[in-house]
Amino acid sequence: MNNLNARLGLTLARLIVRLPRPMQYGLGRLLGKFLYRFGKRRRHIAEVNISLCFPELSDEQQKILVRKVFTENAIGFIETAVSWFRKPEYSYQHIAVEGLEYLEAAKSLGRGVILVGSHFSTLDLGGLLVTANTKLDASYRPQKNQLINDVMLKSRQGFLERVISHKNMREIIKSLKDGHVLWYAPDQDYGRKVSVFAPFFGIEAATVKFTAKLAKVCNSPVVVLGHYRKADDSGYVLSYSKALEGFPSGDEVADATQVNQAIEHEIRKCPEQYMWVHRRFKTRPEGEDGFY
Repeated sequence: MNNLNARLGLTLARLIVRLPRPMQYGLGRLLGKFLYRFGKRRRHIAEVNISLCFPELSDEQQKILVRKVFTENAIGFIETAVSWFRKPEYSYQHIAVEGLEYLEAAKSLGRGVILVGSHFSTLDLGGLLVTANTKLDASYRPQKNQLINDVMLKSRQGFLERVISHKNMREIIKSLKDGHVLWYAPDQDYGRKVSVFAPFFGIEAATVKFTAKLAKVCNSPVVVLGHYRKADDSGYVLSYSKALEGFPSGDEVADATQVNQAIEHEIRKCPEQYMWVHRRFKTRPEGEDGFY
């Protein structure tokens, strides 16, 4: 994306987020239909992921789910814009929270908390919603477009305590040593060098080892977060898990499996709001053909 297109997109986003919520969601649904029809590559990726992860669904049910994925992810673009261009209070009033006591118990240990997030369609908005109940640090990966990256960082710095590059290990560790809650999303395929293969929806998936390694540094508890929009569009749900038990165990595959299972549990609550358009199973075990 060049800067002209980025500027036009950001200007349009600023206008859309000033519309009433029903109109925002309506535009998102229209955008989803457009992206489903013309985004052939991403549609193929989503179709492969859904067929792999939900084999119990009929072909027709899988097609319906893929369409919903595009709708929800398109609405997610608008929700991201809301987190960037509206004050946090605009979104705080529409939150239902489950399991907050688990997060508070983990915080009370004083060793920092690793809050395992995931790539739901409500990604940036989900992080903002968390700050209604607790201060939050987050790691991030820079965007390719510098303008988009600058806007994203400025937005996140408005509601997060610290925004830390995923490569800045010193600051990531300091966040936990200072007793902070640190958002970390380990649910994408970052390649063989940093991963082990562990089941995710029953499929061997390259899963980063860093969650367990980071937890070991400060003996920090790991809490898993789910976040999704309510079916009636009346607000959002944040769901905190109990801290993972016996984690880390010292067994890299077992630890990665435990994280994947906890993330999968949250996704199954509202699977259409997960970003199935990314190649979660891109890296394959030796000798195995690719899926995409």
